[in-house]
Amino acid sequence: MAIRSDLIVEAGALATTLTGTTVLDVRWRLAGPPGRDDYAAGHLPGAVFLDLDADLCGPPGEGGRHPLPDPGDLQRVLRAAGVRAGRPVVVYDLGDGLPAARAWWTLRWAGHEAVRVLDGGFPAWVAAGLPVTAEVPRPEPGDLTVRPGGMPVLAAAEAGRLAGEGVLIDVRAAPRYRGEVEPVDPVAGHIPGAVNLPTTEHLEADGRLRAAGDLRSRFAEVGVDDGVRVGAYCGSGITAAHTVLALNLAGHADAALYVGSWSEWITDPDRPVA
Repeated sequence: MAIRSDLIVEAGALATTLTGTTVLDVRWRLAGPPGRDDYAAGHLPGAVFLDLDADLCGPPGEGGRHPLPDPGDLQRVLRAAGVRAGRPVVVYDLGDGLPAARAWWTLRWAGHEAVRVLDGGFPAWVAAGLPVTAEVPRPEPGDLTVRPGGMPVLAAAEAGRLAGEGVLIDVRAAPRYRGEVEPVDPVAGHIPGAVNLPTTEHLEADGRLRAAGDLRSRFAEVGVDDGVRVGAYCGSGITAAHTVLALNLAGHADAALYVGSWSEWITDPDRPVA
């Protein structure tokens, strides 16, 4: 099964279509420092920086640490970045694909269908010997109208049911899934019935996604097959978006994201913890 070119793009292929593509730099680290500093030091020509926390997610709270953004706020951000309905978008990050996948998912959820992730991110672009600039572009305003619903979303109750009726994948590291450690959230453990498949297992050593056939085999090992409903969650919906991207590459286009993830699940003490 070949890698789907409508989901990810190699650096060399992007270079040949750069002038006709809106490129978004979403470099981000959970514990900092801010990705904007990386952008200022050098980025792809024409790329516009978006902050994952401030621009592509709502404020943290009962909906989790990285909830869905307000559609109106997101539309203003994307239009200011030059995102247009009829123009393809490519997003990139520091190389592991996690924030880029969440940006990909958010734009797809917002109704933009032509969005891809730069496989291997900024390091892959540099390794290919392609140009980098510190010049900040001034894009013409975009025209994208945000229409939520372009990607399947799980609410907390739906995630809990899916763990029993289909396959709900907890993509965090195994010690977090088992509740042995919890470095971020105040409660350790996982959603009862969820299976563990860390998203790091979907990556090659250089940060690129594994081949589609390999991904499909790995998902099959935890019960994901054609006709089986599948969803993914993590700590706050960032890492799990990467697993949703991998599921799409593996042919499971209906894979759903529990956006609130563990950080929302534990806000209700009546929700069970395993």
